Order: sequence, then structure tokens, then C-alpha cells
Amino acid sequence: MKIYSFWRSLATYRVRIALNLKGIVPEKVIEVNLMKGQQREAEFRAVNPMMAIPALVDGDGPVMIESLAIIEYLDETHPSPPLLPKDPRGRARVRGLAQLVAADSHPLIVPRVREYLEHQLKHDQQTVTAWCRHWHTQALTGLETHLKGKETGKFAHGDQVTLADICIASQAAGAKFFNVDTAPFPNFVRITDEVAKIDAFARAHPLKQPGAPATV
Repeated sequence: MKIYSFWRSLATYRVRIALNLKGIVPEKVIEVNLMKGQQREAEFRAVNPMMAIPALVDGDGPVMIESLAIIEYLDETHPSPPLLPKDPRGRARVRGLAQLVAADSHPLIVPRVREYLEHQLKHDQQTVTAWCRHWHTQALTGLETHLKGKETGKFAHGDQVTLADICIASQAAGAKFFNVDTAPFPNFVRITDEVAKIDAFARAHPLKQPGAPATV
């Protein structure tokens, strides 16, 4: 198994958490430096034409892309511990919380969007940062509302870690990167603090990866 990764990639952070929870150690980690534009080079475009990471290769099969799809593959091929509830409603809720982050919010603040806003639309850095903070806050507001429900326990859904918690952890890291105030979202903060105590989450954190700065 090999994974295309970069320390700052929030989507790759999600996959690293899942790998750690499952006890899977990839044989090879290939860095794709998003800050240097390596995702646009022909070698990686042959891996993923969308020029996005993570990408995962397991054996002789096709390249797998998109963090949620990769995590569900890992969950199906390495079912312990499970990352989705057993009941259909529970799975739908967890997937919904996960997609609120990975499908609704995160895609709006990734490097290619920020670069387009800056270089093509000629917005200054202050405007681009305001854009990112706005969409982070929208996601946090939505998550906080859902996390007030009775289905929430120690973690986002009950008392076991799920895919939703993985995505919440990545949302928290992104909020930190863009200096978004999370204090108005106490349920989100509580769950973030809980997962931070788990080794699989702590080891996967962007700032614990090779090449990461001491702080951002």
C-alpha cells in the first residue's frame, strides 16, 4: 500500500487517522508538495487528473481517490474497529456529518480555490482569508447544530469513534490554520478535545508530519 500525501492536506489527515485507527502502516508515503505546485506536475496528474490528494494504491488495483471513499474502503477491508454504525439511520447521520465537512466546506478552501481567487480573480490575501474563514464558520455552525442532538455522545455519534469524528478533527485543524474562533461552538470543541486524546488522531495531526513547521 502506498499513499500520496502532504503534511498540510486536511483530506490526507483524515485518511492518516483512519490508517492509524486500523493499525495499517503504508509501505510507502509519497509527498506531493501542494505549496510548490507538485500536484500540477504530469507525474501526479497521471495518478489523479483532479490534481488533489490523497490518493491511495493498494496492490494491483486502480488508484483510489477522495478521502471519504478511501476511508470507507479501509473500513470495508479492515473492519476493526468499525468507523460506521451498524444501523442505517446511524450510518446516514455519520456520513452526513462527514460530508458536511469533506463535501460542503473543505472543497471551498483548498489550495486550487485559494489560488484561483488570488491569481485569476485578483483578490488580495486579506479577502481570500476572509473567504476561508466564512466557509469554516458556516461548517462549524452546521456541525454545532447537529451535535446538539441526542444521538451525540462522548463522540459525534454515540460513544465510539466514527467517520464523523475523523472529519471533525480535520475541520478543527483547518480552523486553526485560518485562525477561526471555535469558542462559540462548545460541542464541536468538546469532541475535538476528546479525539485529540487518542493516539491515532494525535500521530496523524498535520503538525506531526515530516516537513511540517513547528507552528502555523
